[in-house]
Amino acid sequence: MKSNDPDLFTGYASALPTPFSAQAIDEDAFASFCEWQVEQGISALVVNGTTGEAPTLSLAEQVRLVRIAVEAARGHVPVVAGAGSNATAHAIELARAAESAGADALLVVTPYYNKPSQEGLYRHFRAVHDACGLPIVLYDVPSRTGCSLALDTVYRLADLPRIAGLKDASGDLSRPGAIRRVIGERLLLLSGDDATALDFMGLGGKGCISVLSNVVPKLCNRLYLASACGEQAEARLIERQLKPLAAALFLEGNPVPVKWALGLTGRMKPELRLPLCEPAETTRTAVRKALTQLGLLGPNLLVRSAAHALSFCG
Repeated sequence: MKSNDPDLFTGYASALPTPFSAQAIDEDAFASFCEWQVEQGISALVVNGTTGEAPTLSLAEQVRLVRIAVEAARGHVPVVAGAGSNATAHAIELARAAESAGADALLVVTPYYNKPSQEGLYRHFRAVHDACGLPIVLYDVPSRTGCSLALDTVYRLADLPRIAGLKDASGDLSRPGAIRRVIGERLLLLSGDDATALDFMGLGGKGCISVLSNVVPKLCNRLYLASACGEQAEARLIERQLKPLAAALFLEGNPVPVKWALGLTGRMKPELRLPLCEPAETTRTAVRKALTQLGLLGPNLLVRSAAHALSFCG
């Protein structure tokens, strides 16, 4: 895989939850889930991120999850490993471990809680970059970390040879166009926000690292293809179809609702590690209703929209 490659992957990549059973990783469930995601046409497997409850995982557990995902992917899609920490030395340790375990790329979040300056952020990412040989996708999610990557810092980092992309979960739709105008196609721009992913892609983004695609990977892939091929009416149709589920999955902190959804659909147990716990009844009801509307629960069949019959891009 090339360094600083804007085609590291395009489309929807799933930010994978980590299945637990009696508080241990359920390796069989995780392998099966990875295989299903690949079969459904997902573009990449993202392991050890926020959705995977990475802060509660030991280094050994994170390494094991990367290895399982690599084996399940069988080279068909890249495996992107989270390597984020608010301690740069720890982020480097995670990055090197993921590289040794066979990951194809890294997802490195801005250091949380510390509130570093932009210079501190630049030095953090550069240190991780210089310590390993994998392409790096920057991850900006200020609502969780308490700090944000300024555009000037993104531009500086884009000059490093293995900074390959940016997952932007800021919700600021002015950013993709601004980045494209300054640095062109040098960075793979990915949405980190399911609610605005289609708009983000229309402004220069090439896909989404998604929570939603854990539940409906095939529909998310169709959404991307419709957008990429200029079928905007079809893309909006699919977006409207998915909107209730996308909203329900963020009624509480991720991954609480998505694990509940995957439990209801039989993909994995909805077990979490503290400090996360089961969702409130209002969230359970909303998730169940959204899944039923999509035909994933109950007697209803999946709505047969025109998207099912389309053959995008010929």
